[in-house]
Amino acid sequence: MCPRFCHLLYGFALLFFTTGLCAQFTELTPLPEPVSNNAVVATQVNGQTYVYSFCGIDPTKTWSGIHLKAWRYDVEAGLWDALPPVPDPQGGKIAAWASEVKGKIYLIGGYHVAANGTETSSDKVHVFDPQTNTWLPDAAPLPTPIDDQVQAVWRDSLIYVITGWSNTTNVPLVQIFNPTLNQWMAGTPVPDEHDYKVFGAAGTIIGDTIYYAGGAKATFNFPPTTIFRKGIIHPANPLEIEWVKEERPEAKGYRMAVAVHAGRAVWLGGSDVTYNFNGIAYNGSGGVTPLARTTVFDPVNGNFFQSSGNMPPVMDLRGAAQINDDEVIIAGGMAPGQQVSDRVWRIQLASLTGIDDDETEKAFYNIFPNPANRELTVELPGPFELEMYDARSSFLFYKKANDAITFSIANLAPGIYWLDITSARGLRVSEKVVVE
Repeated sequence: MCPRFCHLLYGFALLFFTTGLCAQFTELTPLPEPVSNNAVVATQVNGQTYVYSFCGIDPTKTWSGIHLKAWRYDVEAGLWDALPPVPDPQGGKIAAWASEVKGKIYLIGGYHVAANGTETSSDKVHVFDPQTNTWLPDAAPLPTPIDDQVQAVWRDSLIYVITGWSNTTNVPLVQIFNPTLNQWMAGTPVPDEHDYKVFGAAGTIIGDTIYYAGGAKATFNFPPTTIFRKGIIHPANPLEIEWVKEERPEAKGYRMAVAVHAGRAVWLGGSDVTYNFNGIAYNGSGGVTPLARTTVFDPVNGNFFQSSGNMPPVMDLRGAAQINDDEVIIAGGMAPGQQVSDRVWRIQLASLTGIDDDETEKAFYNIFPNPANRELTVELPGPFELEMYDARSSFLFYKKANDAITFSIANLAPGIYWLDITSARGLRVSEKVVVE
C-alpha cells in the first residue's frame, strides 16, 4: 500500500498516493490561459490522441469574460495549440457540451450572457473537423435551445441531449441527433417532474442504458438533487427510452465531469452546492467550494463507491476527455476560492476508483446477513463510520466503530435501506440492505 498523502515531484509530473487507493493523477502542461465551464473532449487523429477545449469563462467571471476560444492539446507532445474560435455570431458562451462521433466533434448548446444579465440558451450545433483543424458549416440546429444539459453518445452513432435549461426553465426533452443524417429526433422525454428535469447534471451511456446524476432543480434557489436516473434505450428503436429513478445520497453533485471505466460510470469533482457562472451559490451562502471527490456506480450490482481527497478539488466541469479506457484528462474549471483554473490533470481511473475487480471490492468491507431481520454486522479494517438511510434517502442513524460492529435493526420496517460506510482512509461505499 502507498503511504497516505505522500507527494512525489518528478519534473512536471505531480503524483498523489492515498492509502488503499494509490490514486494517481499527473499534472500536465497548463492551458494557455485559465478557463472554466469549457467543453472538453478527446479524439484521435492518425493514431495520435488530442484533447480539445471550447468556449468558457475567464478569471473575471463576468459576462464580458465569456468567450469562444478553442485549444487543442497534443497528449504525446504535451503542447497546447490555439484553434480557430467557435463560429457563433452571437458571441461567447458557456455550459455547452462536446461529443465526438465518427471522427467529428459536435459542440452543442450552451448559453450567452448579455451586459444586463440576460441569459439566452443556444440552438447551435458547431461541427469541428480534427483532421483539418477547421470548423465545418453548422449542423441542423437544436429543435429546442439548451444549456447545462446531460449529453452522451450511443454506439458512436447518436448523440443524446437530455434535459437541461432552456431560456426560462428546465425541460424534460430528450433531443437525439443523428450526425450521419444531420437530423434531430425526439426521444422519450424524462418524466415532467423536478426529480428528472435538471441543469448542471452529468451522465453517460453504458451499453444501452443512460445514467445521469446530480444537477439543480428549477425551484427556489435551484437546490441540488439526490436523484439517480436511468434510461433504458430500446436497441431496435433507440428513440424509445424507459426512465426509472431512485433516491441515492451519492447521486448529489453539480457540474461534475463524467467518464466510463471497466463498465462503471465515474463522476469526478463538482460541488454539492449549486451556483451561478461566477461560482457564487444560488442559495445566498457565498462562494462555493469544489470537491475532491470521485463517485463510481457499478451497474452489475447497483452499488455506489465514493472516495474523497485523492483527486484535485475542481468544479464547473463540462466534460472529461477520455483518452483511453483507463485514463481521462480534465482541463480548467474552478479551483478553491472560485479561482478559474488553467491546470490540467491526467487521471488514472483504475487507481482512482479503488475498485479494480470484484475481489478488491469485497475485500474493502463486509456486511451480513443481507437480507436481515434482527441484527446487522459490518466489518471493515480500522476505524469507520456508518449512516443508515431509508429508501427515500431520509437519515435514520449514525454509528462509529473500529474493525466491526453489530447493531439491532429490529425496529425497522421491512423494506430497502441504504448503508453508507466511510473508512478513516476516506473510502466511502453505499450498500443496499434488505430488511425482512
